[in-house]
Amino acid sequence: MNPPEHALVFCVDEKSQIQALDRTQPLWPWRPGQVERGTHDYKRQGTTSLFAALEWKTNRVIGQLHRRHRSQEFRHFLDTIEANVPAPLDVPIVRDNYGTPKTAIIRKWFAKRPRFGVHFTPTYGSWIHLVERWFAEITNRRIRRGVFRRVKELEAAIREYIAVPNEDPKPFVWTRTADQILDSIARYAQRTAAAQPS
Repeated sequence: MNPPEHALVFCVDEKSQIQALDRTQPLWPWRPGQVERGTHDYKRQGTTSLFAALEWKTNRVIGQLHRRHRSQEFRHFLDTIEANVPAPLDVPIVRDNYGTPKTAIIRKWFAKRPRFGVHFTPTYGSWIHLVERWFAEITNRRIRRGVFRRVKELEAAIREYIAVPNEDPKPFVWTRTADQILDSIARYAQRTAAAQPS
């Protein structure tokens, strides 16, 4: 919540295996008194993976698409982040505990760049990882209802979704305090435990 001065803090993660789905029938549009309708079946046209770095202070996103999801692609993405951050600034990166940043190639990359620091979110703590919130937005607003006949169409839609808000980024504002969120989780856990049969 209190980022260091002279630094750009990035929340970094990947959304892998995003499917380009082509509906077998066109969506039927909304009409007064009737919601949009569509068929449940679709044709899979391929997949892509999105690597994203969300700048904590401004909500600006650096994104990169790859057809594969390996350490080599993540390293290439780290090079892109490095190229987008001016040299005198430190680069704290918030990551989840997934295996990609723990591979030898990635550890060596970070070891050679002391201005980069990695901070891991706790296990099962993806809800506090801001880039996960952004992934939910792109999924709900652009990917889920889209019709993509080729992977290139899906990738073009994702690039557009990244580019337009980046022209005038607005920082994300939490509407609840951390204590309110944790209290809500504790109440949910208590209700769930009470509902379990003995």
